[in-house]
Amino acid sequence: MSSVDDYVARIEETCGVEKDVIVVFKYDKKEEAIAKIRQRAQLKNTIAGIILELTFRDISFRVYTSGKAIFRGIKNRQELYGILAALLLQA
Repeated sequence: MSSVDDYVARIEETCGVEKDVIVVFKYDKKEEAIAKIRQRAQLKNTIAGIILELTFRDISFRVYTSGKAIFRGIKNRQELYGILAALLLQA
């Protein structure tokens, strides 16, 4: 059975008033992760075919074709893992 850790290389938090969370996908799984996220999240905008602006469960985030995602308004890692599990693992 797959887990979120099968797709995620690392998670970084930004500093500042509005904390963002940066998720870096594993190089060999990034295409699969992006495809799954595109299927499940609602696409709001595409910027130059490189950046996808998406929403899922009222969470706004961007996915970069380089294999990074930036989530806004995430309260803690538990919430992030729940969202990632819903995006990457559910059938």
